[in-house]
Amino acid sequence: MKRIALLTSGGDAPGMNAAIRAVVRTAYHFDCEVLGIRHGYQGLLQDDIIPLTPSSVGDIIQRGGTILLTARCDAFKTDEGLAQGVATLRREGVEGLVVIGGDGSFRGACALAQHGIRTIGIPGTIDNDIPGTDETVGFDTALNTAVEAIDRIRDTASSHDRTYVVEVMGHHSGAIALAVGMAAGAASIMIPEEEPNLERVLRQLNQAAARGKKHPIVLVAEGAAHAMEVGEFLKDHIAYEVRVTVLGHIQRGGAPSARDRILGSLYGTQAVHLLLEGCTNQMVGMRCGRVEATSFDQVLSSVHQTNLSLHTIADILAV
Repeated sequence: MKRIALLTSGGDAPGMNAAIRAVVRTAYHFDCEVLGIRHGYQGLLQDDIIPLTPSSVGDIIQRGGTILLTARCDAFKTDEGLAQGVATLRREGVEGLVVIGGDGSFRGACALAQHGIRTIGIPGTIDNDIPGTDETVGFDTALNTAVEAIDRIRDTASSHDRTYVVEVMGHHSGAIALAVGMAAGAASIMIPEEEPNLERVLRQLNQAAARGKKHPIVLVAEGAAHAMEVGEFLKDHIAYEVRVTVLGHIQRGGAPSARDRILGSLYGTQAVHLLLEGCTNQMVGMRCGRVEATSFDQVLSSVHQTNLSLHTIADILAV
């Protein structure tokens, strides 16, 4: 294999640049050229392709986002768009493609593999909602960002005897909310895997009040409920002042944590090795401390299981 291509797709995640850097430097170690496709699959359809060299990926491991930029592309989901993408890769002499992103990105990679393009995926999403891996690139940084923000909110909450409802990301997965809730000592956590239960939240806040707590944090995953509606409900049912904060995209940005830089580097290196070994239609991931590959078919046909036992632990430890 003499030439591979690389793209990032879907939502950006801290650590993507570490993965890009690892792919390029590992490929060049084995005398393999790398092309960078800018703006994801949209760039593939628009021929937005640049050469990547070891020097061009210097000084990026500490940067958030992705130097290759990213976009969502409905046109690539059509038969015409897919055929155009395949033709572009073949015209450029690309023998293998590394795709960094989430499940939507991997569906595109799987489709390319079915048309003869060798593809390897790297899970890059802050939601940590991809089957086949214990950790996705970006998750750890998002947790640390959210915990730091909530720690700051708690200072104000305790100074004013306020209850704060804080919304974090997670449309379909409560992984961020559960982990952040435990680390930040939230009194109550709402996740999309469970039906919204405001009475349960109210009961937990009353229990916290009975312990003398006057500044509890209620953590809401965006897919579980609207934070403003939760806040309005609580204003009518508790004696303390209620404020609402939506962390939003602040969780995606910023320098990646050491963990995400390491994960990106491990995944990127392994992705190149798999391509050089002739593998295709697979995703690199971490399973029980080992970097392993899982087929796209298995990843895309499985349902990610959020560690719901964290919910019970967080309830016990709520402070």
